[in-house]
Amino acid sequence: MRTHRPAHWKQSASPLKNKVSMPVRLTFVCHGATAATRAAAFPLDEPLEDRAMAKARALGRLLPRADWAWTSPALRARQTAEALALDASIHPALRDCDYGRWSGCRLADIERAEPDSVATWLSDPNASPHGGEALADLFRRVAAWMDETRRNDGRTIAVTHAAVIRAAILHLLDGPARSFWRIDVEPLSAIDLRWDGARWTLRYLSGSSRAGRDCDPIGGSRQPR
Repeated sequence: MRTHRPAHWKQSASPLKNKVSMPVRLTFVCHGATAATRAAAFPLDEPLEDRAMAKARALGRLLPRADWAWTSPALRARQTAEALALDASIHPALRDCDYGRWSGCRLADIERAEPDSVATWLSDPNASPHGGEALADLFRRVAAWMDETRRNDGRTIAVTHAAVIRAAILHLLDGPARSFWRIDVEPLSAIDLRWDGARWTLRYLSGSSRAGRDCDPIGGSRQPR
């Protein structure tokens, strides 16, 4: 699996492709379920569950052909990309949010031990009481990567994390930060975006049949009031 190349790098293309501009399409795929997903915990760099690998292989047969394929550096994302049969390069901008000292802990346990810290984190996107990455920094990172990606003709498929996909949806809708908590992203769900030269549009969002059962641990059920 390759690492990130400079923004100007292009895949080899035929002379026709060099002359004809192709529509810009961006598909985000959330990695498969892990032990942390089941436990509603902040993730470590854990592997996929066995059945998640099987589900990803099945999904891979349904994905369109990618002109560009990227993955988060995390093991669970790289395993998902491989199971999807994507020849994906690693891009650090697709990494999960850094949850600092909360990584590996269940959200319910953190809420009991540090209720004020959790309340601050939920209400202030610039706060990072866990010592990791503030959500506002995550939003800027994802928006910058999307701005870079829209220069690539054809279809890009990016395997990443629920928090990154939620930030992407927030960016394309130009929504307020509090709306981040009102979006649930299931493992192996996907969203398809189009760039028309002026703006991103959301074409569709797909998810598994077990809606709400395998969502990320900091999804809509944890939104601040």
